[in-house]
Amino acid sequence: MNIHAIHMLIVFVIAFIISVIGTKVEIPILRKKAGQNIREEGLKSHYLKAGTPSMGGISIIIATCCMGMIGTVFFGGTVGDELMILLVFAGFGIIGFIDDYSKIIKKQNEGLSVKQKFGLQLIISIAFALFFADYSSFGTEVFIPIVDVFIDFGAWYYIFVVFAVLAMTNAVNLTDGLDGLASGVTALVCMFFAAAGFFGGAFCRFGGFIGQASETFFFCALAGACLGFLVFNKHPAKVFMGDTGSLALGGGVVAAAIVLKLELLLLVAGLVYVIEALSVVLQVSYFKISHGKRIFKMAPIHHHFEMCGWSEIKVVIVFWTFTLVCCLVAKLLI
Repeated sequence: MNIHAIHMLIVFVIAFIISVIGTKVEIPILRKKAGQNIREEGLKSHYLKAGTPSMGGISIIIATCCMGMIGTVFFGGTVGDELMILLVFAGFGIIGFIDDYSKIIKKQNEGLSVKQKFGLQLIISIAFALFFADYSSFGTEVFIPIVDVFIDFGAWYYIFVVFAVLAMTNAVNLTDGLDGLASGVTALVCMFFAAAGFFGGAFCRFGGFIGQASETFFFCALAGACLGFLVFNKHPAKVFMGDTGSLALGGGVVAAAIVLKLELLLLVAGLVYVIEALSVVLQVSYFKISHGKRIFKMAPIHHHFEMCGWSEIKVVIVFWTFTLVCCLVAKLLI
């Protein structure tokens, strides 16, 4: 086996172990202080989940940050790239933590206001866009798959990055609505990007480190951490990741994809995220325009399928399978 592949596997396995241990340790602690509230307008079948500990994403963040940086330092890669990704990853996780914490203290589901949450996300997104554009050797260029060319977006690049980070982060957050859904989908997406970086992503083709890019270590670490968390998050979930985890996952995945210069492929590999977000946008927009009518029985769309009679497990497995197919299609586009 290629030595670079071995390094990636080590990062993946240890991140998995740290996540499993961390999640197991945090569950009894969170059970005492961080029981999940269920929305009154939610599905009745979800009422049984009331009291399930939330904020479990803490273990995902710890495992990913530890092994992402350790992999980069010990096995090669650019520390600056990894640190930048981890700061965005942890930054969004902190926003989620504040939101979760406020929900727990107030015993309500509101948490941070929309303006507060969006404002904090916007600050991190703008900082990342400004710093990365100046730091990256590719500047404001965006890699276009299939044709294998870079197109310079110029000043529009900053807006593009900010929009991409905000949109994808909140799309992942919306995906986290069923046991094991967000963690499983994200693990698959991360494994795709780790493989894409190793076998010849945009960064590799144009002077990057094949198999040694810092981004591949981040994706390996996050994939392992998500699967470790999934051990306890699968149906029936013993713990939820909360906004602490879902916002971190979204921010980290999109930031790493941008640094790897494969951000457009995230729309393909992570198509489930896109569909989940669009279902909410369409539902809300049509509801306002039609004065109360709905397109879906409930949004995000995974709840629509539940209300159509699908079991929670069936919805999750179908979405996982769909994501796997999307990742395979994305690989063909590189």
